[in-house]
Amino acid sequence: MIEAEYKARLTKPDAVRAKLRERAHSDEVSYRDVYFDTGDNRLGRADREFRLRTISGVGGTRHLLTFKDSAVDAETGSKPEFETVVSEREPLEEIIARLGYTPMIELTKHCENFRFVSAGHDVLATVVTVPEIVGTFLELETQATEEDLQAVLADLRTVLAELGVPEDELTTELYTDAVAEARKRPK
Repeated sequence: MIEAEYKARLTKPDAVRAKLRERAHSDEVSYRDVYFDTGDNRLGRADREFRLRTISGVGGTRHLLTFKDSAVDAETGSKPEFETVVSEREPLEEIIARLGYTPMIELTKHCENFRFVSAGHDVLATVVTVPEIVGTFLELETQATEEDLQAVLADLRTVLAELGVPEDELTTELYTDAVAEARKRPK
C-alpha cells in the first residue's frame, strides 16, 4: 500500500485544531523515531526510509518498524510503506545493527492525532511539533493503491480545504533534514 500524504507548515494551527476537534477526539502521543541507513547512505540516496518508532501516550507504548520505498508522487512525497508492530525495541535495534545499518538521526515528534473517515477513507490527521524545528505541522494521510492514488490525494485536498489549510502551506520538507540542519547551527 501507498501512504497517501500531505504535509503542511501551519500558519494558524489553533484554527486547524478546532476544525479537527469538530471531526474527532484527539490522542496526544510522543513519537521517538530513529532512522537507519548504511554507512554510505544507500537508502537515503534512493529516497528510501528505514525507521524504528516508539509511540508513547496515555494508552501505553508500542513500537513500529517501517520501511518506506521511493516516492511515487513527487508533488506530495507519498511513498509505498511497509510497517509492522514490534514487541521489543532493544533486540530489534541489535538485529538492525548486525545487518549493517546504523542510526543516522533520532528525533522526537509531539503529536496530536485525529482519526476520522472522509470520502470512505480512514484518515489520520496529525498536528506535529518537533523541538528543533520552528512551527507546527499537519500531516494528513490515508492508504491508497497505486491505481487510486491520484483520486485519494484529491480527496485529501478536499479535507485540507475544509480544514482551512491553503496550498501555499503544503510542504515536502522532511523532519529528518530539518532537524539535521537545526543541529548544525550554533546555539
